[in-house]
Amino acid sequence: MTLSLAISPCPNDTFVFHALVHGLVPGAPPMDVTYADVDVTNMSAAKGKYDLVKVSYAALPWLLDKYELLPCGGALGRGCGPLVLVRDPEATPDLAGRTVAVPGDRTTAYLLMRLWAADAQPARIKIVPFHQIMPGVAAGRYDAGLVIHEARFTYHKHGLHSLVDLGEWWERDTGLAIPLGAILARRGTVDADAAAEWVRASVHAAWDDPEATQEYVLTHAQELEPAVASQHIALYVNDFTANLGDEGYAAVEALLGRAAAAGLTPPLPAPLR
Repeated sequence: MTLSLAISPCPNDTFVFHALVHGLVPGAPPMDVTYADVDVTNMSAAKGKYDLVKVSYAALPWLLDKYELLPCGGALGRGCGPLVLVRDPEATPDLAGRTVAVPGDRTTAYLLMRLWAADAQPARIKIVPFHQIMPGVAAGRYDAGLVIHEARFTYHKHGLHSLVDLGEWWERDTGLAIPLGAILARRGTVDADAAAEWVRASVHAAWDDPEATQEYVLTHAQELEPAVASQHIALYVNDFTANLGDEGYAAVEALLGRAAAAGLTPPLPAPLR
């Protein structure tokens, strides 16, 4: 039976899923793959569209009735958080009264920004495709932009400046890692334990032979330079990708517990583990 899989075209996802997508994981079924920004996969998962899907951890309260969280394959770490970018390096250190472009309203980046900006909320939020955010801020269409992933390495090219590193803020405030992207298996369709074995095997295959993933990664990397793609993978694919462990689960539970307490998300409909 072929399973539907939705991941982003970002280097960390294509690196992690290379072996699984290409039929190189023994015992795993064929995959029908869709590549989409995480805001699209968050919304599609809410409709139960995919069997295996990469989503934002922030979206879990809307998804765990249909899906089960896998303990591997996602993005969680340290020093890898979202950034709020501005044009003016002398800008006031908050977002009060500003128009901010964000990559999705159920992304972890947006949830972290809302928690950070609780006392100085923006005037307007614009949902903008990720690749349009930095050019939009640089052109003055938005006062600030919330960015993720490879933008950490490329925002200087747009003449932008970091107003806040939300990952640094989260780590300093909680002492915990930053939960960004999760892999989910659809309940009643996919055996989550088996899926975790396939995904973990795919992670280890990529680590064992990273050169085998390079062509696939760069094909989907939206014109990223190979060096930037390698930096991206090194930052976002780590021990948590192979196994969330107690530390990873604690970080996710802290984020979603704080969000629910602040009224930003519903409580989780099912335990994470």
